[in-house]
Amino acid sequence: MSERLLVLCRHGQSDWNLKNLFTGWKDPGLTELGVEEAKAAGRKLKNLGLAFDIAFTSDLSRAQETLRLALAEIGQPELETIRDWRLNERDYGDLTGLNKDDARKKWGEEQVHIWRRSYDIAPPGGESLKDTVARTLPYYVQEILPQVLRGKRVLVSAHGNSLRALVMVLERLTPEGILKRELATGVPIVYRLNADSTVESWQDLAG
Repeated sequence: MSERLLVLCRHGQSDWNLKNLFTGWKDPGLTELGVEEAKAAGRKLKNLGLAFDIAFTSDLSRAQETLRLALAEIGQPELETIRDWRLNERDYGDLTGLNKDDARKKWGEEQVHIWRRSYDIAPPGGESLKDTVARTLPYYVQEILPQVLRGKRVLVSAHGNSLRALVMVLERLTPEGILKRELATGVPIVYRLNADSTVESWQDLAG
C-alpha cells in the first residue's frame, strides 16, 4: 500500500525574523540559529526513518536553504526539487521591511493587529491571508497533492502563511482557527493521508 506522506516545514529563522521586520517577498538569509533549525529538522525526519521522492519550495532563498540543509542531514542532497512563487510568503505590501514596533507607532496597534491577524483584510499594497490561500491552495491541489496520492513521499519547505493555506485544509480549520495556528520556524509537520486526500494522522515535530 502506498504511504501517501506529506511533510511541511517552515524555513528556519531568517535575519529579518530576528530583527522583528515584516519580511514578505523580500529575501533575507538564515541566521546561525536558522541554519541550526534547518539541520535539526532534517535530523528529526531522518530519526523517524523518513526519506522523500520529491520536494517543493518557494522562490525565496530562506525556504530553499532550509530545504537544502535538511536534505543534507537526511542524506538526500540531490532530491528532485520544484520551486514555485506560489509557495512564497504572504506579501506584506507597504509593511515590508518595517520593524513591527515601528509599524504600530505609525498606524496604531489595533490597525497593525488587524492586518496581521484578520483573514481577509490586507495591508496597503499587500496580501491578506485569504489572498495567499487563493494562490497557494490551487497549486497544492494541482501540483503537490497528486504526487502524494500517487504514493510519493513529499517534503515542502515554505513559509508561515503559505503553509497555513495548506494546514487550513489538511487540519480542517476555519478561517478563525488557522489564524491561531502557530507554525514554528524549522519544525516539520508530518501528515499521512488517506486515498481521498483527508488526513489519517499527523505529528508536529516541535521539541
